[in-house]
Amino acid sequence: MAKQKTTVGTINNETLAYTAGRDVELDHALITVDCIGTAAHVTMLSKMPVEPKLITDEERGQVIAGLVEIIGLAQQDQFKIELADQDVHLAVERTLTKKLGDLGKKIHTCRSRNDQVAVDLRLYAKEQLLQTLEEAAELAAALTDFGKKHEKVPMVGRTHMQPGMPSSVGLWATAHAESLLDDCVALVNAYEMNDQCPLGSAASYGVPLPIDRQLTSDLLGFSRPTHNVLYANNGRGKMENVVLTAMCQVMLTLSRLAQDLMIFTMPEFDYFQLPAEFCTGSSIMPQKQNPDVCELMRAKASRVKAAELGIYDLIKGSPTGYNRDLQEAKELFMEGIATTRSSLRIMAPMIQDTKVNEQKLIDGFTPDVFATDRALELVGEGMPFRDAYHYIKENLHELENIDPTEAILLKTHMGAPLGLDWDYFGDRIDAVRDTVGEERRAFNEAVSELLGVTYPVES
Repeated sequence: MAKQKTTVGTINNETLAYTAGRDVELDHALITVDCIGTAAHVTMLSKMPVEPKLITDEERGQVIAGLVEIIGLAQQDQFKIELADQDVHLAVERTLTKKLGDLGKKIHTCRSRNDQVAVDLRLYAKEQLLQTLEEAAELAAALTDFGKKHEKVPMVGRTHMQPGMPSSVGLWATAHAESLLDDCVALVNAYEMNDQCPLGSAASYGVPLPIDRQLTSDLLGFSRPTHNVLYANNGRGKMENVVLTAMCQVMLTLSRLAQDLMIFTMPEFDYFQLPAEFCTGSSIMPQKQNPDVCELMRAKASRVKAAELGIYDLIKGSPTGYNRDLQEAKELFMEGIATTRSSLRIMAPMIQDTKVNEQKLIDGFTPDVFATDRALELVGEGMPFRDAYHYIKENLHELENIDPTEAILLKTHMGAPLGLDWDYFGDRIDAVRDTVGEERRAFNEAVSELLGVTYPVES
């Protein structure tokens, strides 16, 4: 069977294809962050207190210029990762060695590909989490605006899917908005846990040269390095799982929102009308407009959860130290993030253009929906609650003329239909956006200083 020479040895072609897996394809998403990580590593090597110097300041400049060139090529989709490279790490090293000769062979000093993939995925996750937060804030804002616009539109509140008490469209919409804002807390927590630099672990056990892991962490704009070099490696997979756990919370909120929209747009309800451009037709029934986006969102929530569980299963029995099983986590990780982000992006404009059928919402009220409210009014007049409960149960006919719109106007306490604090929602949305802006500015400034060019690099 044919063999192929690679940077790390001669490998049977079938073995090469099997072990490379989809890395040749997936790693295109990591080209820029791999170059950034290499720039920080080479900068640290150039400052290491050894004689003779491993890499001079001039050589460092040459390497970083080569890395910036690769980043530019990647942005134009012109940087190729060959099967013989196996992954982005060796593709970058091959390219630099071809351009710089022996200098390119020095860049891997004191690090392992385990180092590289760990730092690449953390850098990748940083930006992906920030973009997810932006998109979640956008949807939370759309739901809040929708709720505020329809604040006084009555809507039957349900328990067990049966009519329960008077509610409002504003309460329904902002319940999902607040859920999403809590999901943002989970995303921020994942971001903070991810914000540790694993570089310097090498093969998990450190190196016998005086590398400066704090410097590398600072150069890359991380909040701190992971301390224990073995955990820096063991954290691989665990960190992807933490990120996807946060993504699962977002998808949980989106799935429940999608389920509500499917129910309340049914002709039997007709409370809402989805925009036609977000629905699809039938190949045989000319009249159909199907809520396929909502249906797929439920399914995609399961896909993201499956990705999270897939990574969990990959690592739960993994012995300490690097194991190649982790390679299979990359695709699950990237797919879970991409699915969550695309779901957020499509839901926001769909909510913005959803129509409310106020008359259908009012027509959905039957006298019994007011039973609990009327019983509590009797309590307010001095009747013990249980007596009021039984009185109303036996005299539902007294509720026939209650106006749903007037009923929700009486609910003014915190968080009730007419007690919603719009500044609360606005402030929380702004806080998410501010966090994203601050973190992105700090990272871009650190990388710009590291590369000596403005980052993001313009193609």
